[in-house]
Amino acid sequence: MRSHQPRTIEEALARARIFAGVYTPVDLESSRQRITEQLLELRWMKAFALPTASTRGRPAQAPLMLHERAANDLRALCQGVIHDGDAARRLARFDAARDPGGALAFACLLMLADREEGAQFWLQFAAGGGQATGALCLYLLHLRRGEWRDAQHWARQMAHLENEPCQYSPVAHEIVETTSAAGGVTVFIDLPDDQTVVSEAAVKDAVEDLDVDLIDELGAIPQPSPDLAHQLEDLVTAGR
Repeated sequence: MRSHQPRTIEEALARARIFAGVYTPVDLESSRQRITEQLLELRWMKAFALPTASTRGRPAQAPLMLHERAANDLRALCQGVIHDGDAARRLARFDAARDPGGALAFACLLMLADREEGAQFWLQFAAGGGQATGALCLYLLHLRRGEWRDAQHWARQMAHLENEPCQYSPVAHEIVETTSAAGGVTVFIDLPDDQTVVSEAAVKDAVEDLDVDLIDELGAIPQPSPDLAHQLEDLVTAGR
C-alpha cells in the first residue's frame, strides 16, 4: 500500500517533528554516538592535504592526499622489512615454527608483489602474534583504502603492541598521538637514507609460483615455499 504523500509544507513538517517522549535516553545516546563518529571522520579528512612527514630528517615533500601518503609509506615500510638482516632467517623457519616475524616478512613480499589479499591475511597473523609492525602495515593499508574505522582499530592495536615483550621491530618507528591524523596517531618511520629498493617486478617473479591453499571461509591464501627465504636474500643482495 502506497504511503500518503504530504500535500503541504505544514504536513511534511508535522511528519518530521520529533515528539516528546517518542525517543528513549538510549536512542538519544545512540544518536550522540553516531554524530561523534561522523565528526571524528570529518576531523580525519583535514589530514588529506598534510605534507608527507612520515620519515624523520628528510626534506618536506609536496602535500599528498592522506591515502596517497599511506600508500607510499606502506610500500617503503615493506621494503624496510624485507631488507632487515633477520627477515630471511625468520621466513626460512616459518613453515616449521609459524613465526609471526616470518609471517610479517612474507606479507611484505606479497604486498610488494600486489598480492594484497594474501598480504592482509598474513599481516593479521603477524599482528595477532604480537608484531606491532604488522599492525602498522594494516593501519597504513586501511588508510590507503579510506577505511577509517579499520585504520583506527589497528592504530589502537599498534600502540598496545608496542609495549609487548619479545617485539621484533625490523623497521624502527615512533608513534605520536595527535588530534588531527587518522586513528589519532602519526607514525614516524626511521628508514636509512641510502636504503636500496628491491625491484617489485623481481618480487612478483619470486612469489609467482607459490602454493595457494584454500582455507575454509577465507578463500585462497598463498603459502611461502621452502626456498623463498633464499630468494629473498638474493633479491636484497642484488639490489645493493
